[in-house]
Amino acid sequence: MGEPAGIGPEVAVAAWRVLGGRIGRRALKLVGDASVLRAQGDVAKDALIESHPLGAPLRVGHADPANTHAVVDAIDTAVAMAMQGAASAVVTAPIHKASLMQGGFEFPGHTEYLQKITEAPRAVMMLAGGGLRVVPLTIHIALKDVPGRISEVAIVETGEIILRALKDDFGIARPRLAVSGLNPHAGEDGEIGREERDIIRPACEALRAEGTVIGPLPADTMFHEEARARYDAALCMYHDQALIPLKTLAFWDGVNVTLDLPIVRTSPDHGTALDIAGKGKADPRSMIAAIKMAADIADARFGR
Repeated sequence: MGEPAGIGPEVAVAAWRVLGGRIGRRALKLVGDASVLRAQGDVAKDALIESHPLGAPLRVGHADPANTHAVVDAIDTAVAMAMQGAASAVVTAPIHKASLMQGGFEFPGHTEYLQKITEAPRAVMMLAGGGLRVVPLTIHIALKDVPGRISEVAIVETGEIILRALKDDFGIARPRLAVSGLNPHAGEDGEIGREERDIIRPACEALRAEGTVIGPLPADTMFHEEARARYDAALCMYHDQALIPLKTLAFWDGVNVTLDLPIVRTSPDHGTALDIAGKGKADPRSMIAAIKMAADIADARFGR
């Protein structure tokens, strides 16, 4: 369901309808407050899995912290089904982070919360679309804090997770990983910054035991068409370094995939769009792409 006042319920029901309630051999289920989901149109009764109802009356376009429990319980319900084997994957609609935090939610986003409730040692956010896969090493932190969060250990651990996922979830037998620098021109041999020389390059060298790894690369030249043909995924040092090229190439059908969880989880790569909620303007393409990718990954992990 995601944030009930946003476009999440709208694109979820629209995707369910476009796909005819199924993806491959698997039925699609809608999880959340039934009244919110039914408000988007006719939904088969057996397609609904009801979770905790809203705590406050719905005002479309206005996220209410009083509905935090309902939003979180929908996530918990879906994840529990996947953990128990009753579902092959979870596809989450966007949440309104500020509203949830005001309601007592203590996590900066889905990725961190899913890591907690699945008890996963790590959780890595990958964005995919437009022939590009990107992973930000640091996610929802201030830009000024990024250099202090970059370490050889973090790059190696994240790179290993990406290379493993490219094999296991995306079926790439010999995965290729590109790693960006942090500074302009990848530091200019230490003239603009030493992170590339002291941290990122040694990490790349360590990762080469796991697969083909190139980097550190200047971020401003690693996303044009010819450069993208050289790798299967890119590991970037911070949020916007990864997401700007992805959203430029695949704004309407990008997909967020959480790597290294014990469940399959994807989501559309857009926010709650409170400004257009309830106006019939929401585009379900990213949700549809997220459902299709979740099914593909589930097929790769569990068999068709």
